[in-house]
This record gives sequence, structure tokens and C-alpha cells, in this order.
Amino acid sequence: FAEPMRVLVTGGSGLVGKAIEHVVKQEGGCLEGEQWTFLSSKEANLVDLQQTRAVFEKYRPTHVIHLAAKVGGLYLHMKENLHFLRDNLRINDNVLQTSHERGVTKVVSCLSSCIFPDKTTYPIDESMIHNGPPHDSNFGYSHAKRMIDIQNRGYFAQHGRRYTAVIPTNVYGPYDNFNFENGHVLSVLMHKTYAAKKEGTPLQVWGSGTPRRQFIYSLDVARLFLWVLREYDEIDPIILSVGEEEELPIKDAVQMIADALDFKGQIVFDTSKSDGQMKKTASNAKLRRYLPDFTFTPLSEGIKKTCDWFVNNYDIART
Repeated sequence: FAEPMRVLVTGGSGLVGKAIEHVVKQEGGCLEGEQWTFLSSKEANLVDLQQTRAVFEKYRPTHVIHLAAKVGGLYLHMKENLHFLRDNLRINDNVLQTSHERGVTKVVSCLSSCIFPDKTTYPIDESMIHNGPPHDSNFGYSHAKRMIDIQNRGYFAQHGRRYTAVIPTNVYGPYDNFNFENGHVLSVLMHKTYAAKKEGTPLQVWGSGTPRRQFIYSLDVARLFLWVLREYDEIDPIILSVGEEEELPIKDAVQMIADALDFKGQIVFDTSKSDGQMKKTASNAKLRRYLPDFTFTPLSEGIKKTCDWFVNNYDIART
């Protein structure tokens, strides 16, 4: 009989880490006898091998959820691609190799949908990750993330380790980064709408509002992470996303945010700003084969919950 898991969650204070903590502590996601530790960068800088080893020594995890990464806004990534490449390669190697050396049973790492090839057919599935270079704007970060998949294959081939990864699409929810410069799109729009309402000014949306995205609520991602940790047995990664038919234009999400925050002002789309990729459609067919009945939080409901959280926690939110 297996002993209860001791789970170490790196990046435990971020968007997905906080959601996993909520599911574990508030939704009965923690089974009897299990220990869950949510690590923040304040406790250990995982770019440093000695600090990584010390934290594994301290908590002696049997399982690891690896969310930690060095991230920045679009423009910082464009300016410092080498920096993001080297720091993320180090973090990932430190976490995976230390897990291996200490006999960790399973590691579930978090990849990003930005790792997908820039020139591609749609929908994108798990078999296509390495079929061509990622988008040039953050190639350093993307290539470092892709290497997690390669390394997972290596640990299995050479040591029989069950280390795997998930690829969520556009995650949003409480504890996201709402900073205008480097936050995620929905969170920035929530913050902008909140500010426009307060100041009685029009809401300025960057771009035309026509690019389409698949958005997934952080608590849905967290519930799926627990399923992957406990049940998913493949080394190959799995995309965590709502269906292709749920991909919707940014402008529809803007309207949901305006409704959620009761913003009645004018909404202006600044088409002088670039739109980025028009779509990044990902297939969730593999997830659906495993979990045909999983129910995703409807976008309007998730947006309402996130807006409420932001308004009520403005003082602690990352703005």
C-alpha cells in the first residue's frame, strides 16, 4: 500500500498555484494523510541548484507539481529572450533532476500554449508541439518550456520515471497578474474596465477585439491538475482546454467583463495596436477521451467570479 503523498507545488503563489491550493483546502482535493506544500519564490530561488536541493531536503516530496517559471510581459520577453531561456532551463533542470535524484514518484509540469509552432494548421494537438519554431516574440521562454517535454521523455527512457506535463490554454482567475504592462489579457481588461468605471472614462481596448482565444478558469485547471497527478499515466503532455467551439473573440470577453463590473461607458478598440495571433485553436480531444463528462466553468461565470475577487481584493492583487 502506497504511503500518502507529500506534494510540493513550485510556483505555489501564482495564478494556478493559488487555484490548486483552493481545490486542495476548500474542495476536499486533499486525501487523508497527505501533505501539501505551496512554495513561493520568496522561500527558494529555483534558478539556484543548492536552494532547490535544500527545499527538497526540507519537504521530502513524493510528488511534485512544477509551476514555477521566470515570466515577464511581452516587451520584456522580446528584449531579454536569452535571459528567459537560461533562467527557465535552469529552473526546470534543477526541479526535474533533483526530483529524480530524490526518487520523486511523479512530476507534473506546466507548459504554456505559447510553445506551439507559429506556422501551423489548426486545431493544434499534443503531437504537434515540436513541429516548427514557436512565435519569435518569446522564443527563449518557449524553447525552455518545450525542453521539459524532451526531458520528461529522457527520464522515462533512461530511468523509467513517470514525469509528465500539461498544456493549459489561456488561464484566468483570482490571483492572476492584473498589471497593465505584463498581465494576461483578461486580467488586464478587468483592471482597465475597473479603472475606466472609477474615472468615468472610455474603456480603451488594445487591438481590434477580433482575435479568438480559448479561456479556461483557474479552478478548472486546478481540478484537472489533481486528476493528472492521481490518474493520468502518460509521459506525453495533455492539453487542458475548453473545446474548439468555445474559442471566442476578445471583444465578446470584453462585453462579459463590462457586464460583470457594471461598466456602462464607451468601449473603444484601438486598432493602431497590434492584434497578435488571430487564433491559437487547441484541441481538447485527448482530455475528452479520458474525461468525457468534465464540466468547464462557463466564461461569463468565471469572469464574474474573477471580477468580484479583483474588486474585493484590490489591495492584495498584483496590479
